[in-house]
Amino acid sequence: MKAKKHLSFTGLRKCLSETFLKIPDWRQAKKVRYSIHDALMSGFACMYFQEPSLLQFQERMQLEQHQNNLNSLFGVEKIPKETQMREIIDGVDSEYFRSIFKEYYKRLQRGKHLEQYQALPGWYYFPIDGSQFFSSQEIHCFQCLVKEHQDGIKSYSHQVLQGGIMHPDLSHVVPFMPEQICNSDGTTKQDCEMNAAKRLVSKLRKEYPRRGFIIGGDALFSRQPLIEQVIGYGMHYIFAAKPQDHKYMMEWLSAYKELHSVKFADEKGRVHFYEWMNDIPLNGREDAVSVNYFRCTIIGKDKRGKEKRAYRNSWVTDLPVTADKIKHLIRVGRCRWKNENECFNVMKNHGYYMEHSYGHGKNNLCFNFYLLTLLAFYFHQIFELTDRQYQACRKKFGSKKHLWEKLRAYIDLLFFESWEGLLYFALLPDKSELLTWATKPP
Repeated sequence: MKAKKHLSFTGLRKCLSETFLKIPDWRQAKKVRYSIHDALMSGFACMYFQEPSLLQFQERMQLEQHQNNLNSLFGVEKIPKETQMREIIDGVDSEYFRSIFKEYYKRLQRGKHLEQYQALPGWYYFPIDGSQFFSSQEIHCFQCLVKEHQDGIKSYSHQVLQGGIMHPDLSHVVPFMPEQICNSDGTTKQDCEMNAAKRLVSKLRKEYPRRGFIIGGDALFSRQPLIEQVIGYGMHYIFAAKPQDHKYMMEWLSAYKELHSVKFADEKGRVHFYEWMNDIPLNGREDAVSVNYFRCTIIGKDKRGKEKRAYRNSWVTDLPVTADKIKHLIRVGRCRWKNENECFNVMKNHGYYMEHSYGHGKNNLCFNFYLLTLLAFYFHQIFELTDRQYQACRKKFGSKKHLWEKLRAYIDLLFFESWEGLLYFALLPDKSELLTWATKPP
């Protein structure tokens, strides 16, 4: 039931430790009591076990038994106090996390787990979406986005643009290093999702030069500058396109008597009506980029049997749209909601406490805690794909919430030599050899 070594908890955790150990320490050597590694790994352990309170987690971990668990599972030598941990993590440049995401991607690729994610042969759908992970009317830093409300009150927030590989037939997502939407020191112009998207796409091509990506996103991104950038990097795109945002294009389409179309009924009796037209101008500019437009309308029935529109959306793409491809392209286009449903929604509402403030800091604390949370989520997504022992635990305990409640309870009571030992005990507590798998610390 063991996962392959390079995708096992131990293999992934060692990779994390190696990265943390390479981060240069900016502090005076004589004043260093806790290492950067131990501070980051203690924070990661809190996110990994989905602990809502950093303070309570740190207080419990100070006990000798928990120190052993943090050492055996996460390689922590000395557990910093809550305040000290925040100060250390605040000073870490977030860019040091980037190599971790790339390494885990390479490990999934080596294990051939990514082949099933191909939206088209050799091409992977990569939707991007923004979300907020911190908000306050009082606490703020120079990186905070500022919003002034009608009543004059200002609110401060941190936002992120997240992307990842997704597939319409798969519930699990493969997250990549996100792009923070934040202001820079000394600037007065606010950052935004579009600018973050341009930065993310540029970094994505630089880091993964040979990978075929189909960039996806909502109607915000169906604009010529980003489309030209995506095409210029040798990528494809499928962006949602609202009629009110593309009046010129819609007028152009209305000049046709009818669009190409297919119509069919699904197993629930709903009628699907797909329409498309290739090679039309996105806007009225002389240098307007040509796009391929397609839309989907689904008609169902209410409880009284009266027809009603159940769904309607439209997209633009550079991929050719044909009668034999339209159904699959619509499934891929609709798949962008997985970024919200299977990523942000899970991290917000299913135990990861993404919007919970573990600390704001003056520099990078807020974003670094988001990254630690995302890495914990990434670990669990990898286990969902590769680790049969973890999958068996998920099946036994039903919900993720119940599973992690049990695991937190076990590490509070017992010492485990390994993650695999903890899962074995969770699966078969009556058959576990406590002296081997779970023992009281010496």
